Amino acid sequence: MATRRSRGDGGLHWDEKRQRWIASASLGFDPAGKRIVKRGSGRTKTEAKAKLKEILRDHEDGLAIAPTNYTVGNAVNDWLTYGLAGRDAGTVETCTTLCRTHVIPALGARKLRDLGAEDVDRWLAAKSKELSTRTLQALHSCLNRAVKRAMARDKVKRNVVELCTVPTGRPGRPSKALTLAQAEAVLKAAEKTGMYAYIVVSLLTGARTEELRALTWDHAFLRGTPAGVPPHIAVWRSVRAGGDTKTRKSRRTLALPARCVEALLDHWVNQGWDRLAAGDDWQENGLVFHSAVGTELDPSHVRRAFRTAIAKAEGINAADWTPRELRHSFVSILSDQGVPLEEISRLVGHSSTSVTEEVYRKQIRPVIQTGATVMDDVFGPAAEG
Repeated sequence: MATRRSRGDGGLHWDEKRQRWIASASLGFDPAGKRIVKRGSGRTKTEAKAKLKEILRDHEDGLAIAPTNYTVGNAVNDWLTYGLAGRDAGTVETCTTLCRTHVIPALGARKLRDLGAEDVDRWLAAKSKELSTRTLQALHSCLNRAVKRAMARDKVKRNVVELCTVPTGRPGRPSKALTLAQAEAVLKAAEKTGMYAYIVVSLLTGARTEELRALTWDHAFLRGTPAGVPPHIAVWRSVRAGGDTKTRKSRRTLALPARCVEALLDHWVNQGWDRLAAGDDWQENGLVFHSAVGTELDPSHVRRAFRTAIAKAEGINAADWTPRELRHSFVSILSDQGVPLEEISRLVGHSSTSVTEEVYRKQIRPVIQTGATVMDDVFGPAAEG
C-alpha cells in the first residue's frame, strides 16, 4: 500500500494551461510568514522531478537562483542602473553606450543561467572583426562586471565571462606627433583664433586636455613670484570625478615658456571681452579656458574648435588631428632635442618611464648614444693603415 505524503511535502500535478508536469516542494515559511514553495516543470514527470531536485540542491547550497526568465539583458541593465553609482558621468555614458550598442543586442535575450563561455567566446570573436582590442577589452569588462554583480545577488551560480580571454581586434587609430615644421605651421594658423592660447599651452607644456579644461586662473602665475620662481602653472586638477589628476605624479607644477606667458596674457584680456559679450549669461568659474558663457569646455567642443583653428595650417589635414596629439608632439619634440626619457616622463606626469615608453613609443627616439659617445672618447677611431 502506497504511503501518503506528509503535509507540506509538495507533489506532482499536470498543468493543463502550460501543458507541463509541475513538481513542487514546500520549504517552510519566510520571515513574513509566507510559505516558501519551489517548483520545477517538465514535459514528463521525470523531467519535472529532476528540475525540482536541481532547484532544491541550489537552495541547499544557499543560492536563491533567479527566475528562469532572467536574461543577460536584465543583468546588464541592473548593473548600469545600480552598479555604477558614484562613477563619473563620462564613465557611465561610455559603459551605457557600449552595452546598448554591442552587449545587449547580441546577448541580451539569452537567459543568464544558460549563458556559456562558448557563447561569450563566439561573441567576442565576431566583434574582433570590427572593433579594436581596447574596445573589446572594455566590452568584456562591462559584461564581466554585470554578471559578477548578478552572481553576488544569487542570480546565477558562476561567472563564465571570467573564463574567456579577449581576442586581438582591429588595429586602433595610431597616435602621431607633429614635426617641428608642422608644429610651427599649426601655431601660425591658430594665432588669430580663440584656441590659440589653448594650443600654445598644450603644445609647449605637454599638459593633458583634461587638465587644461580644469585649469583656473588662481593656478596660473604669469608673473612668477617675488621669490624668483619663474612663470608657471600648477597642474593640480582635472575634469575627472572629484577633480583629481590621472595619477599622483600627474600633480605637478610646470614652468611656462615665454610664448605661453604671452599667449595667456592676451587670452586674459580677451576673456574680459567674452564676459562683456555674454552679459547676464556669464557664469564665473575662474577657468582659463572656457565656453562662451564661462562654463567648462566639453571635449567635443575642444576637438571641433581645434580643427577649425588649424584648418589653414600648411601641410596639415585638420580632420586627421586631435587636441591630445599636441601632447604627443610635445614628447616628440623634446625627444628630438635630446631630452632624457626620465625628464620627459616627469614633465608629462607619468607614473614611470615605462608608461612613457609604452604610450609614446613612436615619439620616443630609441637610439641610446651614451655608450657610443663615451667609448669614442676612450678609444677613439680606428687607426688607418
